[in-house]
Order: sequence, then C-alpha cells, then structure tokens
Amino acid sequence: MIGKRGFITLILIFMMGVGLAASPFVLRAIPPRYAARYLPQVLQDFVSPKTESSILPTVAKPADVSFLLAQVEPPPTATPNLPPATFTPVPVAGMERETAVPDTPTPLPPTPTHTPVPIPATARLEGFQHHFQDWNNCGPATMAMTMSYFGMNLTQFDTAAVLKPDPEDRNVSPPEMAAFVEEQTPYSAINRVNGSLETVKQLIAAGVPVILEIGIEPPGEFQWMGWYGHYLLVVAYDDAAAQFWVYDSWFGTSLVPGENADKNGRTLSYEEVGIYWPHFNNNYIAVFQPEQAASVANIIGADIDEQVMWQNNLTINQQNAAAEPENAFFWFNLGTALNALNRYDEAATAFDQARAIGLPWRMLWYQFGPYEAYYQVGRYEEVILLAEVTLKDRPYFEESFFYK
Repeated sequence: MIGKRGFITLILIFMMGVGLAASPFVLRAIPPRYAARYLPQVLQDFVSPKTESSILPTVAKPADVSFLLAQVEPPPTATPNLPPATFTPVPVAGMERETAVPDTPTPLPPTPTHTPVPIPATARLEGFQHHFQDWNNCGPATMAMTMSYFGMNLTQFDTAAVLKPDPEDRNVSPPEMAAFVEEQTPYSAINRVNGSLETVKQLIAAGVPVILEIGIEPPGEFQWMGWYGHYLLVVAYDDAAAQFWVYDSWFGTSLVPGENADKNGRTLSYEEVGIYWPHFNNNYIAVFQPEQAASVANIIGADIDEQVMWQNNLTINQQNAAAEPENAFFWFNLGTALNALNRYDEAATAFDQARAIGLPWRMLWYQFGPYEAYYQVGRYEEVILLAEVTLKDRPYFEESFFYK
C-alpha cells in the first residue's frame, strides 16, 4: 500500500510529466514578439521553429504557358482613378495637433501626357527621423519615418494603432499604407506598381518621399532566416555612384540590425533594386503635399489610371517572363496582373508556373493572388493547402484566415 508521502510523490511526478508534455504547446502559444525579448534561444526555437521548407508547396508545371505571353495592347484612353481605401480608419491620439484631415482623398488631375523633366544627377531629401521597428512593425515604423519629413511627430505605435491594431499581424499592405496618409493626415499618397529607377529619382527630385516594397535576403548571421518582404524609405539618389540612400526600420543605416552608422541612410545600389524590387511587382508609395498632385501625376504618367496601370503591368511581366522564364517572381507578377484584370483562369496558370519554379515560403505573408485566383476557378483544396502552410506555427495572417 502506498503511504501518504508516496501518494503525494506520485501526484507530483504526474504533474511534472503533464507539464513537460504540454510545455511545447504552452510555449508556442506565446506571441513571438514576447518570446524574442524574454526567452533564451533554446526556448525561442519552440515558439518560432525554423521552417521545414524554403519554398511554398509546388505543383507540376503547366503543359503550356506560351498563351500567357501573348501581347495585348493597352486601352488608348484612361479615366483617372485612385485606389480606394481598404480599411476603416481609427482616430489616433496626438494627430489632432495637425491641420484638419480632408474628408475625401485628394483627387489627382486628369491623366497627363508624361513629360520627363530634367533632374540633377544627385538629390537628397532632409528632415527625416529614423525609427527602429518593433517586432514585425516594418510598415508602421516606415510610415512614421515618412511622415516625419512633413513635420508630423508620430511614433510607430501611433501609426500601428490604425495600420495593424492587432500587434501580432505580420503584414501591412501598400494600399493600407497609402490610405493611412489619405485618411489620417492632411497629406496625400498614391500606391502604384510598375515603378522604375527613373520614376523614383523624378519623385525624389520633386521633393516627394518614396516607399519601396522590396524583397530582402538578410545578411551575415541572419542569413538563416531567408527571404523576407520589407519596406524601405528612399531619401536620396546619386547617379554617379548608381545608388539610392534608404532609411531602413530593421537594419538602420548599416548592415547590422538595430545599428545606425550613417545619418544619411544606408546605400542600396540600382543593381540591387533591379533584382529585389520585382519580388513585389515594383510596388511603391509616393507621399506628397496636395499642391504637388499635378507634379506627381506628370511623373507617374498613364499609370495614374488603375486600369491602364494593370494593363501596362501585364505587358511588362509578359516581357519579363519571356526573357527570364525560370524567374518565379515574374510569373507571380503576371498572375497578379491577370487577377487585377479579372482573368482568373490565366492567373491560376501563371501562379502554378511560379510555384512549379519555386517561391519563398513567406510569399503569401505579403501577396495573396494565388488565393484569389484558385478560389475564383474552384480550386478550393489548393486555397486551403496554401493557407495551412502559411499559418503553420505562425497564426498571424488575417488574409490567410479569410481565404481558408
């Protein structure tokens, strides 16, 4: 017969066993931003385990994709149109010290005939305040840096209260960034694809800050993390050096996260932009004063009209995919353009081709075209598979939950 002491010992052993068995589940319930701050590395590995695969689940290559590369002429005329806001803004404490927020987005003038304006070989915007991002707070931190150019003393937590009220949310999209400026500040913004080096330089020379959405491969000891999407704020360019200077909320002004080495920003070569910007379809956000609208419209040209922009984007990515058929990002961008033009069957084929070549496993953290295309053509099991892979161990993506 077991005595009272033996019985208590058995209870304690049982409770310890339950605790050890449950500990991985308990640890994984801790949001990673807290784990990264307070847990040793050995326990962080339970919370944010390294991915088992470097790419999204693949599919067999489509038998024929040549029909996707047929050139289609863009429409001859355009009706100016700004992208609609994608969220309902929430007033943020401290913003009321600025001038009144306009009730409607600032209308851009009718589509201009693009007339390139001679610009200097180098130009720089001054007056930015750098912010290091909090956990997965790239978008809000970059927005706070951008608005500091206009004298708005916002923190990344002010902007995050609107851009991502759930602090665990991993993504803020470019339309949400532009809508923040339009609806929460007295300034204006426009989000477009089809960006080019010349477009960015023209905007900087005109006194307009530009945010790029771009792919990055973390350097040095952070290489193991693999591909990420990131926002970079362009503050200057120099043609002689073939580079931009950017404010980076993660790497600061150096190649070491959390370290500032140069108040001018860190350098980003034109070559690097050419490689990594297409990972996000050359997406950019221009932020400007309302009285600069005509100048911005002239620089952007026909892409001011959204339908024309997507038709142009289709042509650009048809050409890119034909020139580099093993570049998965070009096929993904082609699918994005086809989605925007409501050509879902073709979009699904383009996304299949991108997946067959191989996409980074974080791709659907930021861009959701495959969900929409597969849903529209009835491939629901593919939607669920991709959502489950994206959400595995990281249940913080509202778009994936929505489609699942």
